[in-house]
Amino acid sequence: MTAPLNTPTAIGGRPERAYATIHAVLQDHLTRGVFPAGLVLGQANVARAFNVSRVPAGIALARLLDEGLVQTFEGRGYIVPGGEPLRKNLFEAGLDLPMEITTPAVNRREQIYPEVEHAVAACLAYGRFMLNETALANHYDVSRTIAHEVLAQLERAGIIEQDSNNRWYAGPLTAAEFEHHYEIRWLLEPQALRQAFPMLDLQDIAARLVRIRAARQQSIQPPELERLEADLHIHTLAPCPNSILLNTVRRSLRILIATHSTFANYQNRDELGKMVTEHTLIYEALMAGDVDLAMSILEVHLRRSVKPNLEMLQKLAPLPDFSRPPYLAQVK
Repeated sequence: MTAPLNTPTAIGGRPERAYATIHAVLQDHLTRGVFPAGLVLGQANVARAFNVSRVPAGIALARLLDEGLVQTFEGRGYIVPGGEPLRKNLFEAGLDLPMEITTPAVNRREQIYPEVEHAVAACLAYGRFMLNETALANHYDVSRTIAHEVLAQLERAGIIEQDSNNRWYAGPLTAAEFEHHYEIRWLLEPQALRQAFPMLDLQDIAARLVRIRAARQQSIQPPELERLEADLHIHTLAPCPNSILLNTVRRSLRILIATHSTFANYQNRDELGKMVTEHTLIYEALMAGDVDLAMSILEVHLRRSVKPNLEMLQKLAPLPDFSRPPYLAQVK
């Protein structure tokens, strides 16, 4: 069992740089003689074991070399001193990760996916972008495997696509596609609302009604606007039992809700006031048990929202470099 470390850990939560945690764990194993002599420690197998990219693994190994705990050899990577090169799974060789730093790869993927999805979706209106898998892995200190899984999930969500050369691309979100997403929404969201209605918790609806009414009294920033939109278009529809219908709606929602960050500098106060009023009327109809009225208002709300959002789409200035994550490269 690995001895307690005198350093804050938890690779998944990243309270400390990943390389420091990797270094501390391997240093402990090497000092205690856990690993067999000759065991090969390379960027690839260390990165896989800790569910990170090769960059922090390489930094940690370089520190261990400086400390004389590992040695170079004719092959790639480093070896534990005292034996011939031995290539073996690190866990089979005795690696024991403390519970507090163990984050399964699936959890790490789920942690970063929403942020990546939002960042990519928010850029779509600015043109076409290529996503760099290695840069994504380095940005989040995760393995290439996790980065690839995130990109594959984005592809399944309809946000990016992979070409014949296995390169990933996102965008552009054209005016026509923008309208098509809204058309899907006004056709399907009211039906999803009807099916969700019997399972809705009126206390939840009342809480959302309080939030939307409070929004009338303040300037709505993009994060709060996205929350208000998610309240109605995601959480209120969530009980819909038709998963195919719901997933189709959410595919368009993922792209459109993120545009609130894109349009942050172009929001029209009158338009926001209309949105707040329409959301309020929908919730009030649901509280009164009138799902037909709520469906009707929802359809009108979505149809009316197309024009002002298209106008903002057409006003966009070029995307500032500081707004683009390093794993996204704009294609000219």
